[in-house]
Amino acid sequence: MGRLGVLGCQAASLAAVVLAWEVAVRVGLADPLFVPTPAAVAGALGPTLREALPRLGDTLLKAMAGYALAVGLGVAGGLAIGSRRLAHAVAMPYVVAAYGVPKILVLPWIVLICGLGATTAVLTATLFAVFPILLMVAAGTRDVDPTLVTAAVSMGATRSQVSRKVLLPAVLPSVVAGMRVGVVFAMLGVLLAEMFAGTRGMGYLMQRMAMAFRASDLFAATAVVSVVSIVVVLSLEHLSRRLSRWR
Repeated sequence: MGRLGVLGCQAASLAAVVLAWEVAVRVGLADPLFVPTPAAVAGALGPTLREALPRLGDTLLKAMAGYALAVGLGVAGGLAIGSRRLAHAVAMPYVVAAYGVPKILVLPWIVLICGLGATTAVLTATLFAVFPILLMVAAGTRDVDPTLVTAAVSMGATRSQVSRKVLLPAVLPSVVAGMRVGVVFAMLGVLLAEMFAGTRGMGYLMQRMAMAFRASDLFAATAVVSVVSIVVVLSLEHLSRRLSRWR
């Protein structure tokens, strides 16, 4: 099956889901107070966009700030832990244990220390995103074939040449994969912080919509955030494919 056939199947499956959703609400299987019809969501999309776009920009700024911090910390930490046997043996159990702790439990402590506002959202995004990046980079660094490094050194490569021509191409796919996962967690962290401890942003707006039982507006706002997140993830996926060819 060609690409057009795949796209056709995807479009048909999406249309079937939307149709089933519409029928389920129309026949009373779902309460329209909580689950509006796709037509109602589409009708609410325009007004919701006008209300949401300024808040979405604020949320994206905080998410990107937290994401940048997470990438810097995750890549540096992953390289340091993955390239040193002792550091990996000592630090990795703590990293895995910290990764396993539900991050929502830490949010009240961040609010207690930093208060309400952008700082809490940025730190929450960093906390959510840094661990998957760190773990993937550390694993990628550990998986570099040592014979490649040995061969480069035996041919007279300097330390910087080994890092640039051997380690970087080998680890870069893991870095991009971690970045692709981390960006979703960064957005999730910001939205949660805005919902529970925010005074602005998309999370705060969506929380207000839910409390006011504005189901159509809430579904439309969710669709807007989802589309933005999907675009970012697909962009990183495209970057990953290009870097894989360069490697």
